[in-house]
Amino acid sequence: MKLSKISIAFFGAALLFASSALAGDSNKGTLNVSEQVSVDGKTLNPGTYKVQWDGVGPTVQVTLLQGKQTVATFSAHLTQQSRQNSENAYTSSPAPDGSRALTAIYLGNKHAILEVEQNGTAQQSENQGSK
Repeated sequence: MKLSKISIAFFGAALLFASSALAGDSNKGTLNVSEQVSVDGKTLNPGTYKVQWDGVGPTVQVTLLQGKQTVATFSAHLTQQSRQNSENAYTSSPAPDGSRALTAIYLGNKHAILEVEQNGTAQQSENQGSK
């Protein structure tokens, strides 16, 4: 009886760790920026960035990394859509100073959209860049 309780506890712990590991992988992706855009006061130059977010929504904390260096951290509104994104993409809109502001991130093979919060609200996107 004591052995079965220990086995059940071990099995439960293994499931807990496995589910958290899977959840961690689902909150990651890659973003390929093809133009200079800004987010949360930081300028992103064209290149490839790793995207990670913490939380399950609707508001999440997004971190963009280039290599192992954190480039930007900002709040976003996580939206689930019925169709899976076919590829990595993003949208941007013109900022008052003439630059481009990142407004949303679409991660390939996921149903999620990360809408960047500007001044406390999710920004509506205007132009979409891909890859």
